[in-house]
Amino acid sequence: MAQSSSMKLIGARNMSCVVERMEWNNKMDLIAYGTEKGEVIIQRLNWQKIVTFPTPGEDVRVRSLSWQMDETLLAVGYSNGKVALLDAESETIISGLIYDDDIKKVYFSKAINCQEKLESYTSNAKDKHKRFLPKLQPLTNIDPCLKSLDQKSFPKGSPCFLVVIMRSGKVHLLLLGALQAGSIDLTQHILHPEQFEVYDVRLNGDFNAIYALLRDGQQLKLLHFHNHVLQECMSPMLELAAHCAHILETKNYINDTQQCLTEAWETVQLEMDNKLTKYANSQTYGMISANYLELFVFGYATLEVEEFLTLTEKGFKKIANSVELSLNNLKSLVFKQLNGAAVNMFYFLNTIAGFGRISHFFEALISPDVANEAMRACGAFLLKVHELQRTIDTLVYDMKLFHSWMVITTIRLSHQEIPDIKVFTEEENQALAEFICSMEPELENEDDEDESVPEASASPLPQRSKFNLERVGQYLENSYLTQPQQVDTKQLWEQMIAENECFADCNLFVPHDKKLSLIQQREKMFNAIDAVFHKPTESISASFKLSNAIICGELPPMMTEQLDDQDESVDFVTCSYHVYEAAKCDMLALTISWQEAMVLELSRSGDCLLRCTRVQLQPGPFTQQLHEDYYNLRFVDLQFYNESSLSMLAQTSTSASSPRPHSYFVQFSLSAARNQCTQHQLAPLMKLTDATVTHSIHDIADGAAFKGLDGVCEMLAVSGSRKVATVLSDRKRKMTIYEMEIEEEEDDTEMSQASFLEISKESVLAGASESEEKAES
Repeated sequence: MAQSSSMKLIGARNMSCVVERMEWNNKMDLIAYGTEKGEVIIQRLNWQKIVTFPTPGEDVRVRSLSWQMDETLLAVGYSNGKVALLDAESETIISGLIYDDDIKKVYFSKAINCQEKLESYTSNAKDKHKRFLPKLQPLTNIDPCLKSLDQKSFPKGSPCFLVVIMRSGKVHLLLLGALQAGSIDLTQHILHPEQFEVYDVRLNGDFNAIYALLRDGQQLKLLHFHNHVLQECMSPMLELAAHCAHILETKNYINDTQQCLTEAWETVQLEMDNKLTKYANSQTYGMISANYLELFVFGYATLEVEEFLTLTEKGFKKIANSVELSLNNLKSLVFKQLNGAAVNMFYFLNTIAGFGRISHFFEALISPDVANEAMRACGAFLLKVHELQRTIDTLVYDMKLFHSWMVITTIRLSHQEIPDIKVFTEEENQALAEFICSMEPELENEDDEDESVPEASASPLPQRSKFNLERVGQYLENSYLTQPQQVDTKQLWEQMIAENECFADCNLFVPHDKKLSLIQQREKMFNAIDAVFHKPTESISASFKLSNAIICGELPPMMTEQLDDQDESVDFVTCSYHVYEAAKCDMLALTISWQEAMVLELSRSGDCLLRCTRVQLQPGPFTQQLHEDYYNLRFVDLQFYNESSLSMLAQTSTSASSPRPHSYFVQFSLSAARNQCTQHQLAPLMKLTDATVTHSIHDIADGAAFKGLDGVCEMLAVSGSRKVATVLSDRKRKMTIYEMEIEEEEDDTEMSQASFLEISKESVLAGASESEEKAES
């Protein structure tokens, strides 16, 4: 047994609050940790804070942290069921998912090797949309703190899975963070659901199976589920997931544009909410159209109209210009942003419908009929956008005529000469007369029964129509249109539809429901799009088949308190997972008790082999004399450092004579322990405890390197690629960072010992002060 490990103290800091989770980035010197307040903080190796993400709500805890491989994207799982994707580079929240249960763990899988997976299916349409579709214009009206166009709603970099594990036992797989790639309920595959707890669920290195480590009654089991859809359709799934991500981005853009439309429409109403609207609200319903029509046709103005027309020509022009500017802004949003997003959406859905015709590869993922229905819904949304655009054009034209007529009328009533340029044509007079007549639409629900209702009990009149601006406003409400656009019977297409009713039922034509508002048509399109991506989830979920059940150990019964709060467990089970690509095997390290651990190596070469190494912290019968601390060690945490080493955190068991336990960092060599492993052929049901032998960690030659640590250490985070290790101690309020694999030099050793001595002095003083405070209390 090696007496010390090659590690050097970099620094230690007392944190302002309790740290509950830690995770190192495998490529950059970034460590993320979650606090008891629900905050997520990202900092560098030199303690420089990069960004702090606030808690998503009160009493929300951080359950899990996971960096995307070689990227700055961090997945965070919260106790309220939220999963957030945080970008440390842009310091923004990329996207989020909401589930109806507490999160156990979230993590990114290793990167999917596209070249390796594209042997059977090759796509030559990757990013082809950039050649045909213009880039959507940024929405300048959107709050800058919101997501911008250049940010993605799915993880960037190499494609990978995002796995979300719920405490209830449900597991969700997302490809590129966008496509729901199946789910599984582990409680359907156990014998004792009343005593169930999931510890970890991992995708294997070939992405065609999952390993689930869980409690089933009093047994610690590792369940192996194979999935043939994941195995056979990985490349088509990547293609579909990429388009799903583009569709999600376009949906977000449409929603943001809808927000801008609502704000622009409120601006139009605000511009009209002046003397014009005040005058309208002071009149009996129906009198405005009558008075204006009388003034327009006969040139006679009532006393109220004359008082209203006290505005000067300059005042009317100012109102006309502000309203016209607001309407043009609204028109621009519809014509450019919303129309462009609808065209993009139709392109992506058309591509997916084309994939559905390639049944050899996409039969399990896409239903052609559902995809075509989504295309038709998108086409109907595009028609509704054009309908809104025509309505806005008509309103702009009518309002311009109306304000010009108001200016002419003011000049005439003031007995001034009317310039020839302001004389209307016959068509303009007709359009203006129709606009004045439609200022106050007839009430639809009036009938003879209303006449019998006494005036005192009669309901108040509806909100005053602001010069019939509702023609546009009705499209931005989630209700049926009150003033549907009139059908132009002069158009050839409308004539064909009227003469051939079968066209309305033909799937080759896009339906145009004139009663739906823009909001309703958008929701109908979104529902049709969501239906397209139901089939991949259903196909993959139904393909999980339990192939192996491995009993790793026995656990004590779960108490009632433990069922209520799974964080406080009387048993101790922690695990770590690593994919060993060179050996084509998946490695799983787990503790089966406070003093015993297992390292499992499951081969992916097709030979169905399982190698198991069982070690314990207690000395064996032939172990040489050790320091007294080594006789009562127990596990605190463990993590794979790399495929050759396993980092462990251990501490001495407390007793009356030694109230403060000692902590040790153990670097365990897996290559040295490989001679002690047992080899098994995978079977449907295996009980490893009866087929393996436990070895003392002290009896393995050059197997374990111990390093004494200061304080009571409770959590470990290591990174073999960064060659660093972080330890939490002193009730998770002190973070200590070490550099690993340093050269054994005398100066470094002396420096490390001196640093340990200084920390020990601080710890003794802190312990003394705590004992004094307890004595005083």
